[in-house]
Amino acid sequence: MKHYSLILVFLLAVSSSVCFAQTENAEIKEDFKPSSKNQPGKEYPQVNSQGYARFRVEAPAAQSVNVSLGLGGRGGTDLTKNADGLWTGTTAGPMDEGFHYYHLTIDGGTFNDPGAKNYYGSTRWESGIEIPAHDEEFYALKDVPHGHVQQVLFPSPSTNTSRRAFVYTPPGYTQETSKRYPVLYLQHGWGEDETAWSNQGHANLIMDNLIAEGKVDPFIIVMTYGMTNEVKFGGLRDFKIDAFQTVLVDELIPYVDANFRTIADRAHRAMGGLSMGGMETHSITLNKPEVFSKYALLSGGTYNPEELKDSSKPDLIFISAGSKENPERVLNAVSALKEAGYNAVSYVSEGTAHEFQTWRRSLYELAPLLFSK
Repeated sequence: MKHYSLILVFLLAVSSSVCFAQTENAEIKEDFKPSSKNQPGKEYPQVNSQGYARFRVEAPAAQSVNVSLGLGGRGGTDLTKNADGLWTGTTAGPMDEGFHYYHLTIDGGTFNDPGAKNYYGSTRWESGIEIPAHDEEFYALKDVPHGHVQQVLFPSPSTNTSRRAFVYTPPGYTQETSKRYPVLYLQHGWGEDETAWSNQGHANLIMDNLIAEGKVDPFIIVMTYGMTNEVKFGGLRDFKIDAFQTVLVDELIPYVDANFRTIADRAHRAMGGLSMGGMETHSITLNKPEVFSKYALLSGGTYNPEELKDSSKPDLIFISAGSKENPERVLNAVSALKEAGYNAVSYVSEGTAHEFQTWRRSLYELAPLLFSK
């Protein structure tokens, strides 16, 4: 069963293409505007109020241009060339709200859209597009006190190098020099890296807004590379958590505790992750229950009472998924955990699949539960 659950997480990650909302005979509104993820001054790609996306690419010598949308780039939108050599096309239906990866396939070659900013996903830098969400205010850039996201390089004897992590410190961290903070270790998914939660997930803005609204007691977030991208499709059965577990538990955590004002004990340390980062969270928290007291799986599998019974009891188990991701599995797992006496919480993101809007919303729901007094 363990292998089955890991494979399910991996399949969700690599097979997730962009989802289109169900519409019947919908007329496309011509109120398209540039995506918020565009390069400065670039008009395309564009999105409209219904969630359709429109692309325009200049490739006069090309024979075919296709836009592949979603993690892994499956499916796509064929573009049509006009007399000026401009290729244009609109998605077949409205896309799910939130962030999506995409790339161009031009005459069989893979390219990024010069109009869009790039984000690391699908084990490469991909173009990104943002479909405005009805609830986007919770991760919007607002006129509130902001924390800092800084890059650190920490020594890793086990891998014979220095490794990178990004650390979010909340507003006031640099002024309140005697205050110490709990820590959430937050992992990205397959094909992504330690930049994902800040760039695609807006984790820092989610925290800034929650803190400004008084909904969260401030804490630190640490994001590092999960050493997952060497895992190829069909090879997950052979994935071993040991190397990354050593990096995280024996190298990164001591570095963070020594260099940041943390409350360095189990009660004030949490681990969570999305997709394959959830799988890593599942394995490490079961292997090292003395290190973390709060667990979070975001579209990243589930726990069951049997595998937890011989471990130190966690203070919180949070499990989430999108409504298009078999949410019954999450709800059933949390129900079983509650019956067994665990403080377990489920969350289902309505109208989303295996994508960042699910995980943004999940972090928004999770954060107030972690270290509240």
